[in-house]
Amino acid sequence: MSDSTVSNSNIPNEHSSLTEWLDYMQQIHVSAIDMGLSRVLPVAETLGVVQSAKDDAYVFTVAGTNGKGSTTAVIAQICQAAGYKTALYQSPHLSVFNERVRINGEMVSDETLIDAFSKVEAARLQCALTLSFFEMTTLAALLIFAEADCDVWVLEVGLGGRLDVVNIIDPDMAVITNIAIDHVDWLGDNVEDIGREKAGILRDGITLVYGDKTMPASVQQAIATHQATCYQAGQDFNYREVDTDVWQYSNAAVTMQLPRPALSLTNTSNALSAVLASPLNIDKSAIEKALQTVKLAGRFDYSETHNRHWLFDVAHNEQGVEFLLAQLLPLWQQHLAKQNSCEHLSSRPASIKMLFSMLGDKDIKKVVQRLTEAGLPISDWFIAEIDYPRAASSSQLQSILASYVDKAQIHAFKRLSEATAAVIKGSQAQDLIVVCGSFHTIGEALAALAADNLN
Repeated sequence: MSDSTVSNSNIPNEHSSLTEWLDYMQQIHVSAIDMGLSRVLPVAETLGVVQSAKDDAYVFTVAGTNGKGSTTAVIAQICQAAGYKTALYQSPHLSVFNERVRINGEMVSDETLIDAFSKVEAARLQCALTLSFFEMTTLAALLIFAEADCDVWVLEVGLGGRLDVVNIIDPDMAVITNIAIDHVDWLGDNVEDIGREKAGILRDGITLVYGDKTMPASVQQAIATHQATCYQAGQDFNYREVDTDVWQYSNAAVTMQLPRPALSLTNTSNALSAVLASPLNIDKSAIEKALQTVKLAGRFDYSETHNRHWLFDVAHNEQGVEFLLAQLLPLWQQHLAKQNSCEHLSSRPASIKMLFSMLGDKDIKKVVQRLTEAGLPISDWFIAEIDYPRAASSSQLQSILASYVDKAQIHAFKRLSEATAAVIKGSQAQDLIVVCGSFHTIGEALAALAADNLN
């Protein structure tokens, strides 16, 4: 495909802002998602990022339906605590684009990104190809990591695995967190097809950490084809909760009592298994330090602001909601006990208020069904359309919710900022506000709260 959509005169210059670059890259390709590596590989080779990763870094690549963000965050934090210069690439972001590209835990600067974007754009034009926004930005991240001479690269797959741009880099260690039905338009509508796509990150002789107790036959076949070594959750490693502050991890070689992190133990266990299976020099003190400090915005993320209790979680499919509920139910009991021991201006019992929106191509019905059938005291739903092309409409959200809850419990708004203001006004200090459904839902709610003009 030739570069015919944007003239060279529209290319941002070296003094342009990050926003201008991001806007430009949204325009130069006909599709927001365009699976395949045939266009991106020549540009990557021109930039030299493929060879750099192969020669100079140890690469963890993480695929899966849910839990990729938490898993990559833990891997990166452990490697950094062990003294390795660690690059972390994740997507999407919640508030600012820079969240996607980190070195030793710090977001890279606007200037670093702009410099990388200009180099990627020059290589793209040299190759006379168009690239999607995700391809352009991922190449920029890889270039930044190469130029920074990072020891360890931790890469989160954006969509699938086999045809995702991250897969231009050969991993030294592969992780598949789990496999469930999601992105059916791109990956297939069954776990065998989806598993086949995600197992596309495997290479001959590689080690795979598989983070679920159930494995599709397509993944088993890929492991056999590549003669890969596989460590599977529930068989080769496991964990158990000891108390609220301590958990125990075990595999065939080691059993460790560790501080409980702020992230899911399932994802933490997968990440720890990958690090321990690598040749990197990682000791227990580095693991303990990392688990006490690792955090990831929007993943079972509790905070108190605007005199309200908030829980942010990006759960956007049925399996993601299961993860959320497994942690939310005990948190609610703790919250309720704490509120019952306090004096409040209102005698009304504490309840849960949902601030909710999703993308239209997700299975909204299953997500709503699980949330409404979980036995939680959800008294009200505050909904609005996300400011994103694939967003579900407010009427679509209302229609689905109305099948499960009383219409009087549904409060619809045009913008999520308006819904955020309304949930504050429609709740009291003893309530818990749960924000979920999409990365974009969390991002827009956080932006509204940061603007601090909600009253």
